[in-house]
Amino acid sequence: MDCYWSYGKRVCSKGSGLEHDEKHERSPLATPTKLGRFDLCHRVVLAPLTRCRSYNHIPQPHAALYYSQRATHGGLLITEATGISDCSYGYPHTPGAYTDEQVEAWKPIVKAVHDKGGIFICQLWHVGRATHNSYQPDGVFPVSSTNKAINGQLVLPTGDGTAEFSTPRALETEEIPRYVELFRKSARKAIEAGFDGVEIHGAHGYLIEQFLKSSVNDRTDKYGGSVENRMRFLIETVEAVSEEIGSDRLGVRISPFTDYNDSKDDDPVALGVSIAQALNKYNLMYLHCIEPRFSPQETPHIETDKTLWPVRKAFKGSFICAGGFNRKEGNDAIRTGRADAVAFGRHFLANPDLPKRLASCAPLNKYDRSTFYTQDPVVGYTDYPFLDETACQA
Repeated sequence: MDCYWSYGKRVCSKGSGLEHDEKHERSPLATPTKLGRFDLCHRVVLAPLTRCRSYNHIPQPHAALYYSQRATHGGLLITEATGISDCSYGYPHTPGAYTDEQVEAWKPIVKAVHDKGGIFICQLWHVGRATHNSYQPDGVFPVSSTNKAINGQLVLPTGDGTAEFSTPRALETEEIPRYVELFRKSARKAIEAGFDGVEIHGAHGYLIEQFLKSSVNDRTDKYGGSVENRMRFLIETVEAVSEEIGSDRLGVRISPFTDYNDSKDDDPVALGVSIAQALNKYNLMYLHCIEPRFSPQETPHIETDKTLWPVRKAFKGSFICAGGFNRKEGNDAIRTGRADAVAFGRHFLANPDLPKRLASCAPLNKYDRSTFYTQDPVVGYTDYPFLDETACQA
């Protein structure tokens, strides 16, 4: 590792972009930590961000530039959500990790991050009911824990036009192990591509959370009803992936407090704590949890009296939080022990050198929401400027 502590001071090797100075000493985000088997030089994590630029679900060469721009020695990057099968998509041109062609396409992208000394995690998802029939092979019904559709519209596979979410088909009890197996096989493919580990996407109203949330899961079998039953699909997936690649290469993302994609829980605190407690036995690389205040819109925060503290206290391993953080809030989360690392999304998208900017109290580029989900391989993707060396004005 290029960063270490010496006589109470943090030292980073020249060229890491995080060389020692007084500002770094004052910034908890710039301090090293350990997640699973990995030593991090700082605690600024690239959050998983859907970018819709993997044409026909194949990762593209321009992703190598995008991710390597945001890589630092000992910095943790999490990929955009990556499909586990041809029925797992709900957004145009998102990548997959289940075919040999996709594995080969990922390899140079992973290498570009590793060449910068970064640690690269592949987030795996299945969108469940958060899709339209046109995304599904042969136009079949999407699957879910339920046969209730999401209220609202989504973008069609072409990227032009919208449609109502399709009505899903509730999985039969005996079908669910097949989807656990899809996660297991995709995790193996991600490791074959060179990724350092995987993150299971159990958040934001996608398939796993459709089982977790009480407002969605209306099942009467062993996967529905009690919190323990609603967690069963997640826990079986964690067990399968842990056995396949090792639990110290596995992270899990959850969002018990959000209602994204019509997924709300009657008791989010109990759900989050139950998940954390159930995951303790697996010695995971980390648990990644979304703040209750998270808003996908321009408004940065939702007003709420709920916090992640109960979940943080229940989980015994490394804890990553995400959801509308700025520099001050991120440093405070680390300083108070509310998190071991903080994932930044929109700000990291617009500031490829975000760890350096946060450490040096530099101004941030403004993000352009209109280019978040376009298919352009440059605009709003790899064209955000790096920091000019300026003195901190704070």
